[in-house]
Amino acid sequence: MAKKIAFLLMTLAVVVSSCNNYETYGDKKDKERNAISKYISDHGITVISEDQFNKQGHTTDVSKNEFVKFDRNGVYLQIVRQGCGSELEDGGRGTLVCRFAETNMFADSVQTCNNTPGYAATPDRMFISRATSVYSAQFLDGVMSKVYGATVPAGWLVPMPYIKVGHPTSENEMCSKVRLIVPHTQGHAYSSSNVIPYYYEITYEREV
Repeated sequence: MAKKIAFLLMTLAVVVSSCNNYETYGDKKDKERNAISKYISDHGITVISEDQFNKQGHTTDVSKNEFVKFDRNGVYLQIVRQGCGSELEDGGRGTLVCRFAETNMFADSVQTCNNTPGYAATPDRMFISRATSVYSAQFLDGVMSKVYGATVPAGWLVPMPYIKVGHPTSENEMCSKVRLIVPHTQGHAYSSSNVIPYYYEITYEREV
């Protein structure tokens, strides 16, 4: 009898241990929020509201390391350069050339990128279209499509209403450049399924 009781207690201990090690979706979201908060603190980021962003003419002060947080999707955006040319017009479509670095915010290390000399001739290309305030996009080729598939993360499209997507034609012109903190709900499939937030630095310019 004593042996049976001891066996049952050992079994119960294993079950309890397994339950304690199980991570719920809520637990993962808490870890994500903590990782984002830590990244913001460690990198001296100043978070501003959408109201402040609007008052500043849809700009962020890079000298203060400002990022605007969009409450509706949880994405944080810093506009480093608005870029040359014009915004993508309503009903417009075209191909954008993108160079980026992607940082896993749990590890604070670059996970994927195409902005190094080795990728100079092969940037990512995405086809984008706009219908009123809705932007849709798909990767045509490049690192992102090879690693994560053709679907463009929703977070990558958040800057579109606030930047220009032209092509530089002189030394005085530069393409748009942004920095993003993208929670898993606005990320690619791997980010979404594993509840991992990512930090991006991205440039966008129209393909010619």
